[in-house]
Amino acid sequence: MPRFPKPHTTFKSGRATFRFYLGDSVDVLQRLVPGSLSAIVTSPPYNLGIRYRTYDDTLPRARYLEWTSEWVSRAAQALSPTGSLFLNVGAKPTDPWTAMDVAQAARPHLHLQNTIHWIKSIAIEKALAGARAGLSDDLAVGHYKPINSRRFLHDCHEFVFHFSPGGATPLDRQAVGVKYQDQSNVARWRTAASGVRCRGNTWFIPYETIQSREKDRPHPATFPPKLPEMCLRLHGLDRLQIVAVGDLEKVEPALKKLGTVQVFDADGKPISK
Repeated sequence: MPRFPKPHTTFKSGRATFRFYLGDSVDVLQRLVPGSLSAIVTSPPYNLGIRYRTYDDTLPRARYLEWTSEWVSRAAQALSPTGSLFLNVGAKPTDPWTAMDVAQAARPHLHLQNTIHWIKSIAIEKALAGARAGLSDDLAVGHYKPINSRRFLHDCHEFVFHFSPGGATPLDRQAVGVKYQDQSNVARWRTAASGVRCRGNTWFIPYETIQSREKDRPHPATFPPKLPEMCLRLHGLDRLQIVAVGDLEKVEPALKKLGTVQVFDADGKPISK
């Protein structure tokens, strides 16, 4: 029977225990006990030509999707029947089908339960927000990479596909909820007793403003720590043994707040405390 492989590094931080596995996730996942994982959060390379340290992000599309299907199938075997796989993937204007192709590659192995839109930047017109919002002017918040083009719009969002084995994984929607704008709803609706409603599938999570890319955001394809944290809270911390598949720099800040952690760093960078 498969057993958890020996961690490369183990250490504690507060109430969390971190177990780091240095290796290819395809190899590590197949060595795990089937059904032993409750949640996976990952943002694999998008195959868009990002300059990683060692990984070739310019595979032929067919090979890239074959690889995607392979690691998703291993992940599906490792997930519990009520587990969650949160898969963050983006695209670029000249190759807009990437995210959809990745989701289709996962389709034979898992059910697509939710599609979450990670909003990096948004513009809100004062008139559309209404008087209740209290805006004194139009509002534009968040960061994006400008696109100088007469054909394409600025790309201000990415997908987070929530897959599950059967499409019926229970979620803690209020754990990432928002307050009711109209507090009278709290008194009218039994489901509003907590004063918090489901956030929905649009998550505005901007990048923090930085002064130096090399110093403050050295990974070539980062996401805000708030993103994996919200995914894990949505899955439900009370039944969570966390397994994050991805790069250490991208997930460690969020995971420090949450439970027992296993992280696979497939890029080959030596792991340190």
